[in-house]
Amino acid sequence: MAAVIGWDIGGAHVKAARADDGRLTAVVQIACAPHESVASLEQALREARAALGDVERHRATMTAELSDAFESRSRGVIAVAAIAARETGAPDILFYAGERGFITRDEVGANVDAVASANWRASAELVARHCVDALFIDVGSTTTDLTPLCAGRVAALGASDAARLAYGELAYAGFSRGAPQAYAARAPVAGRWTPLVNETFASMADVRRVLGDLPEGENDADLSPTADGRPKTVEASRARLARLAGRDAFELSEAQWRALAGFLARAQLRAIEDQIALIESRDTIAPDAPIIGAGVGRKLAARLAQAQGRTFIDFADLIAAPPALADKAANCAPASALALL
Repeated sequence: MAAVIGWDIGGAHVKAARADDGRLTAVVQIACAPHESVASLEQALREARAALGDVERHRATMTAELSDAFESRSRGVIAVAAIAARETGAPDILFYAGERGFITRDEVGANVDAVASANWRASAELVARHCVDALFIDVGSTTTDLTPLCAGRVAALGASDAARLAYGELAYAGFSRGAPQAYAARAPVAGRWTPLVNETFASMADVRRVLGDLPEGENDADLSPTADGRPKTVEASRARLARLAGRDAFELSEAQWRALAGFLARAQLRAIEDQIALIESRDTIAPDAPIIGAGVGRKLAARLAQAQGRTFIDFADLIAAPPALADKAANCAPASALALL
């Protein structure tokens, strides 16, 4: 089998995985900000291509079309496809179009709805080859995808973002990005219920860092800048969370700020549990079906499995990759899946 690179081109990260002879050999993840400059997306693609080396076959999916760098999602799909084709320089580049499979760049314009944000399905299709019945949960930095698998097939009702949001198959609840106050309008602070300030003072990365779920400094789970431009430390994260409560960090103890972070983390998990309940109400998930977790936040999927009384299976254990690479490959599940499908 020839070498192939799978691309997941997002609005916050470019993720790419290389497979040689059907086995992953390298994975990279690079932050980008196309809403600030499309050049940021182009640079991330170039860096990833340089890191993974030259191959002839490229397979791509995208969510970057949602960036407000583009006037519409359809224009975004066409633009991102053009950028990917140019920056990879590959004559053999195909784009993932969900149920329709892979299509050429010339076919993208007539299939923009199928290409847009189809990355979730690529991962689910790979998982379905290993698990007949399951609930596949990919907790990324920004969103959580919930995909039921039945009889070895993807049993999702939605294909577009709008439909998946309505069916509970997509939640804007990510491990590190997004606002903590999206999940709770008020929180217990110093023994009182306190309305939270609806400003971008903090992110879920600050919640994770205060709880010890996210190490200090840069890592694959938190490549985005902080809300105030200050360091990615526990101390700075406490200060950012304090502003949500209209306070400074010195006003309360470390234990009290940790309690606030714990409340916000549980509030987010409850939001995802509500989505699971909606999917379960369709009677599409077998009672003994496991939860399979992928993404940088898949430890949350493991906690959800425990709460649901279900077995947990790590995506990293299902893919053909060296042990040292499997964890990073699971963080970048759609890219890894495209390289292996």
